[in-house]
Amino acid sequence: MSTFSELVQARRSANNFVEGIEIPQGELEEMFSLARLAPSAYNLQHAHYKVVANEELKEKVREAAYGQYKIHTASAVIVVLGDKHAYLQASEIYSGLKMLGAMSEEEFDGTIDAINGAYIGNDAFQRDEAIRNASLSAMQFMLIAKDKGWDTCPMIGFDSEALKATLSLPENLVPVMLITIGKDNKHKIRPRGYRKPVNEFVEFF
Repeated sequence: MSTFSELVQARRSANNFVEGIEIPQGELEEMFSLARLAPSAYNLQHAHYKVVANEELKEKVREAAYGQYKIHTASAVIVVLGDKHAYLQASEIYSGLKMLGAMSEEEFDGTIDAINGAYIGNDAFQRDEAIRNASLSAMQFMLIAKDKGWDTCPMIGFDSEALKATLSLPENLVPVMLITIGKDNKHKIRPRGYRKPVNEFVEFF
């Protein structure tokens, strides 16, 4: 296993994958079991994933992504979704802490009221939170995948409405990004692009 610093430096966005490599569902489940530990506001766990490995459906997702070839060669394309209505599960999420005595009735009620106060009737906030928190989860998933020997590429080039229609997504699930996953075709790897030095994007006060 790599050190975390080595892992971060080794992770690259793969633009070409070795075609025909299947990714076992068990390995994906193991990766998602770790990705679920990513932080989320109020622990509402806004992220939802749809893993598309079926070749026919993968090509339909590719159409919604403007025909990008990396989807064709990837072992799977993972659709990252954010749930605008994640706050509706707050009582269920926090009930375990209350039952264990880790949270009093008063603390429980106060937390649920705070969550409802932030989310109910605030459509823009619901959407922003869905995207923010699903993105945190997606980044953690990509690092986990690299640690397990898989390469990934986050993608925002897709038609959201076409993707929603292809996957029959409900209104509350916002398409955040696609992640292609597979084995990088090392023969076509590009040099890492320019990265700003720290003093160009960090200010200390």
